[in-house]
Amino acid sequence: MSFSSSVKSELCSMPLGDDCCMKAELAAFLRINGTMLFMGNNEVGLYFSTESASVARRIFKLLKGRYKVQPEILIRKNRRLNKKNVYMIAVLNPSEARALLEDAHVLYSDEMGNTNIYAGIYPALVENECCKRAYLRATFLGGGYISDPERNYHLEIVTHDLQYAQSLSNLVGRFGMQVKIMERKGKHVLYFKEGEYIANFLNIIGAHQALLELENIRACKDMRNNINRIVNCETANLSKTVNAAIRQIENIEYIHQSIGLNKLPPQLREIAELRLMYRDASLKELGSMLVPPIGKSGVNHRLRKLDEIADALREKKKGEI
Repeated sequence: MSFSSSVKSELCSMPLGDDCCMKAELAAFLRINGTMLFMGNNEVGLYFSTESASVARRIFKLLKGRYKVQPEILIRKNRRLNKKNVYMIAVLNPSEARALLEDAHVLYSDEMGNTNIYAGIYPALVENECCKRAYLRATFLGGGYISDPERNYHLEIVTHDLQYAQSLSNLVGRFGMQVKIMERKGKHVLYFKEGEYIANFLNIIGAHQALLELENIRACKDMRNNINRIVNCETANLSKTVNAAIRQIENIEYIHQSIGLNKLPPQLREIAELRLMYRDASLKELGSMLVPPIGKSGVNHRLRKLDEIADALREKKKGEI
């Protein structure tokens, strides 16, 4: 089972909640998974479609628990998606379907008696904190996906129109998170790519087992990243030290071949001989071998002087040529 499927399985096993939460949850399923059937004479039917058996069972329970309807269930093969099952929960009784759609504030009648579709999320549906969470839970169950956090952080919810996507984005924003919207194949997708936001979202919709698993993975990844940073830093410092030592030895040998080390001042000759003798020693170790001992900055200062002498000798040789 994928991580996304395990999250949905956990959410579907949650109790249905209070009457107001069931109403909010079913309203979200209607907007994400619902399709209306206009039959003429101002009559309407509807059905829900999903590829998840657990989501289909939850929608069925909501319809029976909140509205006492007896929906029809159909199972079809989706030829475009590797013949996966598509579960369809249909409410074909016009009076039951209309009552459900109007109660969920998906449909409303204007002053002329015409039937209209409410574009966004009806505010009263998500007035309570528990209803906000229930609504977001259903949107994820109906059109959501979360990637395996071992690979990358990505959570998305697919919606059918921009205005509804923006309303859903505003609802997510009430929990202090910013969700991005992109268009993909004619649909509008809300998505997170930040591990912290995804963790917060899982907490909001009640996927606490998945949240713990995600946080464990995040902690391990952070630890690995910190270790890699330390190793990279130490490797870079070691490489820098080795390159500096090679340059110092080359310059000292060039001075020795050009004028001889005995022409150097005593302090410079002493550090030059030590560097040639102990090629792998650090600056601190070289300093401790001097009499009297000096610190790293003092050793570095003398070696820079030797570099300058070697550069000056090279320049002089070029001028003579």
